[in-house]
Amino acid sequence: MKILVTGSAGHLGEALVRSLREQGHEVAGLDILASPFTAQLGSIADRASVRRAMAGVRWVFHAATLHKPHVGTHQRQAFVDTNITGTLNLLEEAVTGGVEAFVYTSTTSVFGDALIPPAGSPAAWVTEDVRPIPKNIYGVTKAAGEDLCQLFHRNQRLACIILRTSRFFPEADDDEATRSAYADDNMKANEFLFRRVDIEDVVSAHLLAAEQAPALGFRRYIVSATTPFLPEDLAGLRRNAPEVLSRRVPAYEGEYARRGWKMVPAIDRVYVNERARRELGWQPHHDFRSLIERLKAGGDIRSPLARLIGSKGYHAERFAAGPHPVR
Repeated sequence: MKILVTGSAGHLGEALVRSLREQGHEVAGLDILASPFTAQLGSIADRASVRRAMAGVRWVFHAATLHKPHVGTHQRQAFVDTNITGTLNLLEEAVTGGVEAFVYTSTTSVFGDALIPPAGSPAAWVTEDVRPIPKNIYGVTKAAGEDLCQLFHRNQRLACIILRTSRFFPEADDDEATRSAYADDNMKANEFLFRRVDIEDVVSAHLLAAEQAPALGFRRYIVSATTPFLPEDLAGLRRNAPEVLSRRVPAYEGEYARRGWKMVPAIDRVYVNERARRELGWQPHHDFRSLIERLKAGGDIRSPLARLIGSKGYHAERFAAGPHPVR
């Protein structure tokens, strides 16, 4: 089967191309950057490039996007061109070409201001039922892409699955205070509790979504590591996250002490993946509990696939204030 992967030179694009090739599929990788995983150079904002790439394709994995780190370096119009016009081009050509499954890689960033509870309130329990309130052009354009997918399912019966992925990038945090307070692996390990996922699990969710898209029709799913927390923990997480975690995953204390790591004092949101596990049959392998066991055995917090792909960065230039400018 021929499968199109957009953004094939990126983190997720490369991971998808690698995994699909291993399964014996013919993969058409489309990207503006040359790479061993890119079969065609071109922009998704260019309709002719999309049309050429779509020839004979049965599944589409749409991972190409301008990301949050580009907010400080790109004009808003560039986000509209790539994230909205590019998605529209792909959807229209997918319908014309008779594509069977369209999987759109979205982001938990679409939730935006919905993730910030008022002072004194419990942490937010974030499911697919939470109404997004995007807070920057990245979130706005990704939400618009989701709406386009819904429109094409409604009016053209294109099977579309939206996966709202949490953090899986390996780059350093964009917040200077966070970088100063925590070692990089320490902070990423903390995030597996509430807003991070390993790219290996992201890939498995995408493959399951494509397989089941014709039967499901249209769905939105949060793709994040399985949290050990429960709704009754939310008030405590906002006040004293280490205390709550000591009850849920007591083994973490010894390993963190051995490494000189710290847990964040408070957690303000928890991404919940229950619907994806229930409806897709998704079984993520990398969560905070398994990570602690791996660390105790001398392993790495990253999966083999994450280590293989490594860090790609988002910009060709370097910035004095951090991995990318924040706006």
